[in-house]
Amino acid sequence: MRRALAVSIVPLVVAACVAGQPTDASRAVTHPSITTGPKKIVAAMMSDPPSISSEVVGAGSGTIQGGDALEDLVNAGLTEVDDKGTLRPQLSEVVPTLDNGLWRLLPDGRMETTWTLRAGAVWHDGVPFSVEDLLFTVRIAHDKDVPALRNDAVDRIERVEGLDDRTVRVTWSEPYIQADRLFTRRLVFPRPAHILAGPYDQNKLSVVQLPYWTDEYVGTGPFRLQQWVAGARLILAANDRYVLGRPKLDEIEVRFIPDSSTLAANLMAGEVAVTLGRNLSLQQAGQLRDQWKDGVVKIGIKNWFAAWPQFVNPDPVALLDLRFRRALIYALDRQQIVETLQEGLVPVADTFLSPTDPAFPSIESRIVRYPYDRDRASQLMEDLGASPGRDGTWVDATGQPIRLEVRTDGGGGDDAQETTALVVADHWKRFGIAAEPLVISQLQRRDREYNSTFPGVRVWRLPNDAWTLDRYESKSAPLPENHFNGGNRSRYMNSEFDGLVERYMRTIPEGPRTEVLGQIIHHMTDQLTVLGLYYNTEPLLVNRSLTGVTARDVGETTEAWNAHEWDVKW
Repeated sequence: MRRALAVSIVPLVVAACVAGQPTDASRAVTHPSITTGPKKIVAAMMSDPPSISSEVVGAGSGTIQGGDALEDLVNAGLTEVDDKGTLRPQLSEVVPTLDNGLWRLLPDGRMETTWTLRAGAVWHDGVPFSVEDLLFTVRIAHDKDVPALRNDAVDRIERVEGLDDRTVRVTWSEPYIQADRLFTRRLVFPRPAHILAGPYDQNKLSVVQLPYWTDEYVGTGPFRLQQWVAGARLILAANDRYVLGRPKLDEIEVRFIPDSSTLAANLMAGEVAVTLGRNLSLQQAGQLRDQWKDGVVKIGIKNWFAAWPQFVNPDPVALLDLRFRRALIYALDRQQIVETLQEGLVPVADTFLSPTDPAFPSIESRIVRYPYDRDRASQLMEDLGASPGRDGTWVDATGQPIRLEVRTDGGGGDDAQETTALVVADHWKRFGIAAEPLVISQLQRRDREYNSTFPGVRVWRLPNDAWTLDRYESKSAPLPENHFNGGNRSRYMNSEFDGLVERYMRTIPEGPRTEVLGQIIHHMTDQLTVLGLYYNTEPLLVNRSLTGVTARDVGETTEAWNAHEWDVKW
């Protein structure tokens, strides 16, 4: 049965039930998270965000649990991705496509995309949303002096011009498959020129320090920031002038609850109506499900776990030797890890691309796989000149134990990530590697230099779609010259691989693009630039009284993509 589930990989919806539950007619359950009168709910995220902006938070330090969903509550892009992966218009009237002529491939190899803004779109402070905001957004995203707001994708932009008050045309120097994601959370959210342009012109380096990014945030989304209590909560009020219509809810309180036990207790008590982003582990959600008569647990594959080896000044230096990386992956019983941590509901992840992705059947034969094989791992260690010591620990030619730090994040309630690192370290210890797990705090994670210069391997959770391939390029490696900003966690830098990624990003037709994707995945799995562990489930916990909330079934979306449609039924 587990094998069948692992192959099917369909999102599961599990309703909570308990013995002796009263019938609907006799229920008299109170719901403190949902009041009468104005429609108000309480949402929870397992982190204490330093900013509403995912760009400011994520530049080199990873993401904050629920941070992307929080940003979707208060900001909007020209387009948005729904729960099925479909790109929909949001602040724009339509999505540019080759078919409607708003996405054009030019004879000279360049490309154009054109957007028309919806009439009546405004910022939360009442200032009209305009083409000028988009021109400023590209300007600041192109500035290497402001790395937290910079996006390498805009280097492909040759020119941005306003054709009239509501129409903007972008000329690209080359084809780029994510061009229709411009001016979204995926690719530079629009920024308010009337608030940021002045400070930027006066002192660009101080822009990210402005209170705009926290308690003075102004967006264009369905809800507007009303109050920020640092370390505790946000109060969001309905945006009466939201371009897609006023939200059905009047207020959302977002509480910061990093402790999993506290979050579970709040859900059980009816204090919290919905979770945002990563929250409880599959095991914790399963335990809660059996007791939570007023809630629903929705589960679907969302991302993947991997161990990223350090490629810049690693310790041990053997990490630079492919034989050592292959020994590490052969020594991991990843199927046992899946059975232990994911109840056997997901496959082992040899590559980032999800088996549910339409392109997966076409690239599957290009994957280099590493089944559990301790004998093979031992032979590779001996090929390196290592030998087992008296206690079974592998030692190098000088007789010193081969030590390996296994680092991950802590302090944000991310139990699954911490548990994975501990389990991986334990597997390597039993093989004979002196692996030591290290769980760093949220404060340490925000130290970009410390976060980027881990000596051994780093256990991380990341999206499992091809849209994020540019994070693996050399230019995305966090280094001193870019102030340690970038998503290339391993800091693997290879010109041949970079060329493949660039070809993929420039290839618009699906068939040729998938062929390049297969070459990329072969390179990554053959050279083990990342040690894949398993695909990950991400529970979404919702009170039965809250309607319209859908699970995160694709990498680009969040549960808040349609927050203006959320409603309460009692």
